[in-house]
Parts: sequence; structure tokens; C-alpha cells
Amino acid sequence: MRVGLIGLGAMGGPMAQHLAAAGLLSIVGNRSLQKVTDFVATHERIHGASGPQDFSNCDVVILNVSLDADVLQNVHALAEVLQPGSIVMDHSTVSVQTARDAAACLAGKGIAFVDAPVSGGVEGSRNGKLSVMVGAEADALERIMPLLNTYAARVTHMGDVGSGQATKAVNQIMVAGINEAVCEALALAEALQLDPAKLIPTLMSGAASNWFLDKRGVTMLNSQFTPGFKNAHMLKDLRIVQGMADSLGLNLPALRQAESDYAELAESRALPDADTSSLISLKRKNGDGGN
Repeated sequence: MRVGLIGLGAMGGPMAQHLAAAGLLSIVGNRSLQKVTDFVATHERIHGASGPQDFSNCDVVILNVSLDADVLQNVHALAEVLQPGSIVMDHSTVSVQTARDAAACLAGKGIAFVDAPVSGGVEGSRNGKLSVMVGAEADALERIMPLLNTYAARVTHMGDVGSGQATKAVNQIMVAGINEAVCEALALAEALQLDPAKLIPTLMSGAASNWFLDKRGVTMLNSQFTPGFKNAHMLKDLRIVQGMADSLGLNLPALRQAESDYAELAESRALPDADTSSLISLKRKNGDGGN
């Protein structure tokens, strides 16, 4: 199997490393060609792509890009060069409709599309412990399982194309809601002058235990906001989810609050590249980032 990967960012880069270590990766591409050059320099049997045509011999191409428009741009380009019977798997977070549009574009060329957003963050990607939510035909998923197994702890077939992104939408509401609760709770803890060294282990031992508190509790209390998952990416995801909720006539106040808060961070406060745990700066007294 000849496998290509497009997108060597915070999530795609580690995935590429896992695939390369397993001897399953043939070619990589990225919007910034420097990342391609750097990756190829340390992986002598892997080629760098300068454009879509370089993926023409791939059996599978994996996408890790940022926006719906990026996914569709890559899909349309790959549709012109890939052979019938090949597969495009997308790990980006996009709308359900974008996933279905991508699948329809590729189906016309006899190419399968696998809608496969992930959860687990940069740590999950680096450690090969991602959760993958798949919308695809069963036979396409079966063919790519050896690839997913290199960087996923759990792969769940949720149904047809679009169901992966639908599941990710549910996931992102929960993630954003947990972020809100944890940041508000820790802002209160700071105001009450509780000892973080005692507080966080205590909370992690009870019903309040969660991934965000475990991975970000100490750093956010120290106002260290290196991503991680960027505010801009969270805002993008929440706007997608809000659009889905609106189309279904659902009133989801927690989602609206999280979207408003991340818009404040990413746009009004010009912190698009800070970690989502910087949300605590809005919850602290006066919302000024101070304790």
C-alpha cells in the first residue's frame, strides 16, 4: 500500500511519524514546504510532494488540514489525479455537509472517502492514543485499519460518511463545556487561595476528574498557555457546531457561551494561537488574566 499524508501540523506531524515508523508512509505534503523538507530530511525513504500530482500513485491519502475550504480544495485536486479504487481519509474537523460533498466529489471518480475526525489532542497524536470517529463504507474502513492502528487507541465506525463529523460535533460541545466548568472552578479556587498542589490531585480522585483538568490544570494556574489546541481552532469548531444546532432548531446555551468566550479570546483579545486553557483569563476576577 502506497500512503500519502497532507498536513504536517500539530496533529498530522505526529501521525506521519507513527506511519513512517511502521514503514507505511510513502509521501508527505504540506502548505508550507519547509515542513516537508524537514520531514523528508529525517526519513530517507519518504518523498516530499510539491503538488497534488505527486500523490497520483497513492492507494490512500490522509488529510490533516484546518478549514472546510482546505478539505474541499485538496479533495477536488486529488480527484483529478488519484486512481479509481483509492481512498482519501480526512482527519480534519469540518461540517457534516463538507464531508458529504467531499465524498460525492470523489465517488464520481471511483474514489472512496473516509470521514475520520479525531479526539485526544496533540498528546494523543504524539502518543498514538487518539480516538477516531469514522463515517465510511465498511470495506474502506477495513482497508485503512492498519494505518489507523499506528496512531489510534480506539477506532469506532459510526456509520455512513458524515456520521464521523456529527460525532465530533457532539465531542466538541462536551470539550468546550468541560473547559468552561474547569476554568470557572479554578478561577474560584484561586480567589479562595486554595493550594493547587493539593487541589488538583484531590479533584482528579473524585467525580470532577477529567482530561482537561489533568492535562491543563497546573499550566493554566501558572498562566502557561502553549498549545495544545489553539483558541482559533476551537472557535472554528464551535461555529461549525452552532451552525448544525441552528439548522436543527436546538437551543444550546452552553455551546453559545463557549463560542462567545472563544471569540473573545481568539478575536477581541488577539490570542488565536494560545491554548484553549487561556479561557481561565476570562474567568478570573475582572477578566484581566490576573489572580
